[in-house]
Amino acid sequence: MSDAVNSQTQIQTVRTRFAPSPTGDLHIGSARTALFSYLAARHSNGVFILRIEDTDLERSNESSVKAIFDGMAWLNLNYDEGPFFQTKRFERYKEVAEELVKKNQAYRCNCSKERLEKLREDQMSKGEKPRYDHHCRELNLEKDQTQNSAQVIRFKNPLEGHVSWDDLVRGPISFSNHELDDMIIWRSDHSPTYNFSVVVDDFDMKITHVVRGDDHVNNTPRQINIFKALNFPCPNFAHVSMILGEDGKKLSKRHGATSVVDYREQGYFPEALLNYLVRLGWSHGDQEIFSPEEMIKYFNLTGVNAAPAAMNVSKLNWVNQQYLKNSPIEKIMPEIQYHFDKAGLDLSLSNGPEIKNLIPLLADRVHTLVELVGSARYFYQEFEAIDPAAAAKFLKPESKGPLELVLNKLKNLDSDSWNSELIHKAIHDVAEELAIGMGKIGMPLRVAVTGTSQSPAIEETVKLIGKERVLKRIERAIKLLG
Repeated sequence: MSDAVNSQTQIQTVRTRFAPSPTGDLHIGSARTALFSYLAARHSNGVFILRIEDTDLERSNESSVKAIFDGMAWLNLNYDEGPFFQTKRFERYKEVAEELVKKNQAYRCNCSKERLEKLREDQMSKGEKPRYDHHCRELNLEKDQTQNSAQVIRFKNPLEGHVSWDDLVRGPISFSNHELDDMIIWRSDHSPTYNFSVVVDDFDMKITHVVRGDDHVNNTPRQINIFKALNFPCPNFAHVSMILGEDGKKLSKRHGATSVVDYREQGYFPEALLNYLVRLGWSHGDQEIFSPEEMIKYFNLTGVNAAPAAMNVSKLNWVNQQYLKNSPIEKIMPEIQYHFDKAGLDLSLSNGPEIKNLIPLLADRVHTLVELVGSARYFYQEFEAIDPAAAAKFLKPESKGPLELVLNKLKNLDSDSWNSELIHKAIHDVAEELAIGMGKIGMPLRVAVTGTSQSPAIEETVKLIGKERVLKRIERAIKLLG
């Protein structure tokens, strides 16, 4: 092991890791941690590693592992090494735990569950912080070979002094060793504990920078003491703030979407979500929109703010809209196709307009791809009924004459004349002939051809819906008027 330690000290390449537990979907807070880890590595031409911390055997499951893989792939956070699974490394953890025992840095403990529960009750009754009382610390117990042994291995935490580190986000942090007890590193069920296994992993994987949520701050001094006991070099630590809801409370289901899957289903682009997440606690001047290349170029961990950041759906919607409005169609087409397929809408040219021609008309009116689908539906699919409120307001008996006249004028436009200029002229001519305002024909026409009272400019809308559909829809509206 000493050779490995020496080789570790020679490594200069930045190596980061994202190490989620597979106990649920990929949470948006975890996605931001993954992003910061990814950018820290890419900024320094380093290595980004994916590690699945699945030692919680009761809660870990395959569907959650898949959700992590799918979420990372959708966000395009490509890792260089891994995925590594902690459950595949138990022999390695056992080896290191036994080495600590041999070095007198850890010890075997035979305390029963009943004794530990009574100890905890007594301490709490005295107003003391519950902790192990070192009962087995100096007993030098031999390994219990019985099949149902409850024996564990505990780490010999230093009894005096402090554990200090200069956090890349939060600055200097210090804990008294008196506050830390002799934690279990190897359970009686022959599995490692979290704080022990991550130290072994971070050393073996040569991690130089640990980026994680600030809920791990209390784990860090325990891990640093294990690093020191094993003579392993400590990585740099960067504890980022948690993401809060708009009400300032911990982000949860009551705030809406909390997982990466949720945000995809709600119609956000992966690039937009990453762009939004990188700005939750980090900034580069006043810039709001970043390409992936710019994120990598400008990002640094020391520029991350330690203050909690709150989700702001309006801001996320704005960012998403910028991607919809300004991205090349070929770049955003996969996500657009995903949502149109999900809605059962056929985007083929035989069924409707080219989506690239429709987006400029709708981009200022929608923020998400779900909204885009909703606004574009009547371009690709017949609607069963006209919105009752729109019909009541705009499809009145006096609308019949203007609709019949505009129908005849639109019929006279051949395929070469089916453009927004001549369609506008046809509508304008009807208004002039009948001496009515443009709204008296434009709004009934809009309701007739879209089924709603909301659409882009009517001449553009009519053009893109297509002549055959437009004529049939106007005829249907006229029939409704009797």
